[in-house]
Amino acid sequence: MASVTPEQISQFHRDGFLALEEFFTSEECDAMQDRIQEIVAEMDVPPHCRTEFSTKHEEQLQDQGSADYFLTSGDKIRFFFEKGVFDEKGDFLVPKDKSLNKIGHALHASDVVFKQVTHAPKVQALARKIGLENPVVVQSMYIFKQPHIGGEVTPHQDATFLHTEPLGRVVGLWIALENATEENSCLWFLPGSHTSGITRRMARTPPGTIPCTQFIGSEREYDSSRFIPVPIGKGGLILIHGEVVHKSEANRSETSRPVYTFHLMEAKDTVWSEDNW
Repeated sequence: MASVTPEQISQFHRDGFLALEEFFTSEECDAMQDRIQEIVAEMDVPPHCRTEFSTKHEEQLQDQGSADYFLTSGDKIRFFFEKGVFDEKGDFLVPKDKSLNKIGHALHASDVVFKQVTHAPKVQALARKIGLENPVVVQSMYIFKQPHIGGEVTPHQDATFLHTEPLGRVVGLWIALENATEENSCLWFLPGSHTSGITRRMARTPPGTIPCTQFIGSEREYDSSRFIPVPIGKGGLILIHGEVVHKSEANRSETSRPVYTFHLMEAKDTVWSEDNW
C-alpha cells in the first residue's frame, strides 16, 4: 500500500470520496472470501425465510420475524437474501452461495478474519489522516453483488441510515475483493454532494410496528448525468463520506462484485441517534 498523500486527503474532503488502489493485498482479499465461504457453508436459513404462509395472519408473522431479524443484527452475523431465491416452502431455487445479498452487521466484532482487517494498523493510520480522533465501528457488511441478480442500489447518502448529531461524523470504507468495473456494477458518485446535508433519514418505528422502520423526509431528485463511475481493482479501498450521494447499478454481468465494507463514526463530541435502526 502506497502512502496516502496530503493531496489525496484534500481530494477526499473536496469530492466526498477517494479511491485508493491496492490498499489491501490480493491474499488479504482471498482470505476474506474464503472465510465467507466457510460462514455460508455453515449457515442456517432464518426461520422467517422458511415460513410457508397462506393467511394474512401468517404473512404478518413472517414480516414481524423479518423485522426482528434485521433490527437485532447490529451485534451479530446474519444473512440477507436476494429476491426470488426461495420457493414458497423456503427451499433454495439457486445454489446457497448464490442466494445472498449481504451478510451483516457485525463481522468486524464476531469473526477474527474480518476483525483483523477492520482494525488493521493501515486502517487506523488512514482514519487518523482523515481527521478521526476517536473512531468507533458502527456496522460492517459483506456484499455479494451476485452475477445476473445483484440488485440495483439507488442514489443515497449513508447518513440517511446512520444518523448522528452533528452530521459529518460517519465515513464508509469499501473494499473491493475482486475487480469492480462498470460491467459488474462499480460505485458511482456525485462529486461534492456531501456539502448539502441530508433531506431524508430512516428511523425506527414503535416496537411491534410493521414496517419496523420509516423514512422521515424525502430524497432529492438527482441529475443522473452528473454521476461518475469509480471502478477499482481488487484490494482497492474507497473512502465514502457519510453524506456523499452514491449508487450502483444492477449486476447483469457474468462476474460477482464482492466487497467488505464498514463504517466508522467519530465518537468525540458526537451523538448517535437513538432511533437509528
